[in-house]
Amino acid sequence: MSDNLSSLCAEFTKRLASPAPVPGGGGAAALCGALASSLCSMAGELSKGKKSTMQYSAELDELTVSAKGHAARFLELIDADAAAFEPLSRAYSIPKDAPDRAALISQASLTACSAPSDILKECLAVSRLLNRMAEICSRLMISDVGCAAALCKAAAECAAMNVYVNLPAVLDTEKAGGLKKECDEVLSYCSTELEKVKAAVWNTLREG
Repeated sequence: MSDNLSSLCAEFTKRLASPAPVPGGGGAAALCGALASSLCSMAGELSKGKKSTMQYSAELDELTVSAKGHAARFLELIDADAAAFEPLSRAYSIPKDAPDRAALISQASLTACSAPSDILKECLAVSRLLNRMAEICSRLMISDVGCAAALCKAAAECAAMNVYVNLPAVLDTEKAGGLKKECDEVLSYCSTELEKVKAAVWNTLREG
């Protein structure tokens, strides 16, 4: 079983380690988000039907379905990030003395920000699911919720970095500033929520 599972991950990591520009940080962020969402779903699935969680059955169903939807969306964003980065890669290959190079790089940089921005927003949504899942899931699943929170925070931070790295090339400083502000706000809220989840999980685990 472990060999089969590792083979499922091998192709992505092989491509990630290659000289090819995609997948890169954005794709890795989306994968982390998908893993976080999937762990949230698993925690819900394995909490169902237990005596300690009977009163939360309907809510666990809702959280599980929602988490699966976010996992699917994160996987779509792996491809979206790769597609959005390709125009930027082409723009940077334009001769430096070309009169429209800066404008083309600026537009492509904005495009390259789109998928990471969406990844960050997905992380925010998943952080809310995890916050509630930590409260109502079976205690046996609490470490998985903590792992999901850690992965989701990593996904959010990586996504934000992939927005920030492209902003200096955007000629429209007002638009770049707006994107940075939005990114700062979402990342801050998301990180706060996920740190709460992690702290609650650690407290539960350390209590024994």
